[in-house]
Amino acid sequence: MKKKWIVIALLLGFAVIGAMIARPGLRHVFAPEPEVVLDHEMRVEVIDTLVAKLNDLYVFPEKARKIEVVLHQRLQEGKYNGIRSGYRLARQLTADLYGIAGDKHMKVRYHPKLALPDEADAPAPTTRAEWEERHNFVMRLFIRNTTNRSVVFARLSPNIGYLKISSFPDAFLIAEKYAEAMEELAGTDGLIVDLRQNSGGDPQAVALLISYFVDQRTRLNDLWDRETGSTIQYWTQDKLDGKRYGGKKPVLILAGPDTASAGEDFAYTMQALRRATVVGERTWGGAHPMALYSMGEHFFAQIPSQRSISPITGTNWEGVGVTPDIAATPESALAVARNLMQRRLHGTAPLAAAKH
Repeated sequence: MKKKWIVIALLLGFAVIGAMIARPGLRHVFAPEPEVVLDHEMRVEVIDTLVAKLNDLYVFPEKARKIEVVLHQRLQEGKYNGIRSGYRLARQLTADLYGIAGDKHMKVRYHPKLALPDEADAPAPTTRAEWEERHNFVMRLFIRNTTNRSVVFARLSPNIGYLKISSFPDAFLIAEKYAEAMEELAGTDGLIVDLRQNSGGDPQAVALLISYFVDQRTRLNDLWDRETGSTIQYWTQDKLDGKRYGGKKPVLILAGPDTASAGEDFAYTMQALRRATVVGERTWGGAHPMALYSMGEHFFAQIPSQRSISPITGTNWEGVGVTPDIAATPESALAVARNLMQRRLHGTAPLAAAKH
């Protein structure tokens, strides 16, 4: 997805800088710079740039125009007067945007030391080789380690597998780890997929993982892109590096309020396909993939420029989340699912049919 790699690189960069600052010997090197003090002209520039970006890119043009009217009205009324902190202005604008559009992916961010690189408009890498060209050795190592930690797998019993997915990194980075996990779990009779702490990620990685749970090529989800006006169809992959779990063995998905974005995509699509039963609480409710755009020095806007459309339901989970088939608190969801799976495998209780 265009600019998505910039988002990942910046977030990982924040983490690396934070870790280095924590080391006493390096604190003087990475000491925070004084925060920029905003004046009226700077606030106006940020808001005007934000409005222009939204009008050009936001997936709902009519909502972008409404945002323009409201923000300019509030600017004229002096609502932003006195806001001299970049962090505070970013928080206020984020709250205002959500109040107008209700889009959880839309945010304004600020950092006093970082700015988007000049190559921000370059297409996202689509292969490991392209990705390696973009990053030095240290960053490649850090991202690979972080990527691998996003997948945890084990056997809860000889016949029940457990797969925890905390995010969906780029498909070409995570494919090997998925293969390793499914090689280990393919021999189980039932699988619990834990998405309770999933922060989202790459739709292609979602499609790749779902590919392990079907027996034939399947259309999963569509993304309409405002910038191009085209619709991208996501299908399962025919050729996989690991063993296919197949489309018959029972799968339970754990989800809750901290299941977000691409994590919701996985749960929603598996539920819509009637391939899995979702256990837990309603999810976060963000279905519009976003990219990060510069708004001048140190300010950035997360702008959703695409809309998810399920070919099965004709809609998505934006604003409503994924509704579980079986209600359970996030703390009890694993125990509930494990008990249900054991009963199902012993033939004493069927899995609940997906309702959606």
